[in-house]
Amino acid sequence: MAAFLLGAVLLIVQPQIVPSRPAVNLKAETTSQSVQRELLKKTSPKNDFKENIHSNGSCQQLPQTIIIGVRKGGTRALLEMLSLHPDIAAAESEVHFFDWEDHYRNGLQWYINQMPFSYPHQITMEKTPAYFTSPKVPERVYSMNQSMRLLLILRDPSERVLSDYTQVFYNHMQKHKPYPSIEQFLIKDGELNVDYKAINRSLYYIHMQNWLKYFPLDHIHIVDGDKLIKDPFPEIEKVERFLKLSPQINASNFYFNKTKGFYCLRDSGRERCLHESKGRAHPQVDTRLLEKLHEYFHEPNKKFFELVGRTFDWH
Repeated sequence: MAAFLLGAVLLIVQPQIVPSRPAVNLKAETTSQSVQRELLKKTSPKNDFKENIHSNGSCQQLPQTIIIGVRKGGTRALLEMLSLHPDIAAAESEVHFFDWEDHYRNGLQWYINQMPFSYPHQITMEKTPAYFTSPKVPERVYSMNQSMRLLLILRDPSERVLSDYTQVFYNHMQKHKPYPSIEQFLIKDGELNVDYKAINRSLYYIHMQNWLKYFPLDHIHIVDGDKLIKDPFPEIEKVERFLKLSPQINASNFYFNKTKGFYCLRDSGRERCLHESKGRAHPQVDTRLLEKLHEYFHEPNKKFFELVGRTFDWH
């Protein structure tokens, strides 16, 4: 009897770092977990993989949804907003499993270990914006899970270029390192420098073609990043429907912060905004240079609209 009481006390006081919301059926095993076991067996020569299962039924598992990009498109905002949903369990950091060779060589067990603990009814999710523009990633994701649901958030290509530059500029400033003006990147020999990496990342139709070689369009949901900034709730509703989630996120979860100039989140009375590094002012760019940028993206944008059967309000 004393041993029983001691065991009960230890069970009560044992700390648990697990999701805060209980599962509907803790013993239920989802299809994704079965797929996970088969994948691990194939990729682990000795079948010595470890399933990180907690006694309460939560476990670390392969993601069923990935936010694949695009860089400076609003991936962090999208992830934070989706985290309001009780059936979403998201990895906090960018994992870079499929695009960094050192990480990919570690195998799926390593990948699983980067995931949060989640219950069988929850969707495990990660976001790495570099996936969208990395040539090897679509095939690698497909090899892992042909049924993967993908989220891609895009914004005006020209604005994305400016945001791309702004992020790198501030990173250098924080390290007290000099950094060239944006004109030095955008102009070469008096013409638009189309070899600038930030411009290449905004050629959405090229990268989208690579993903469509492996995944049908109905497995890739495109979030309008410009609309997400101006009015986030309708865009999040669309994502809920795409992921077949019950509608749990409401308009009341968003409020406009006049000081920051963008929407922040409200969850169970707690308010939070994105990091101060988000929403930074873009550098002043000569109007004629902006026009060159808009003109350059006109045809690629048109090709992208035709590819996905949808138009966006871009320059």
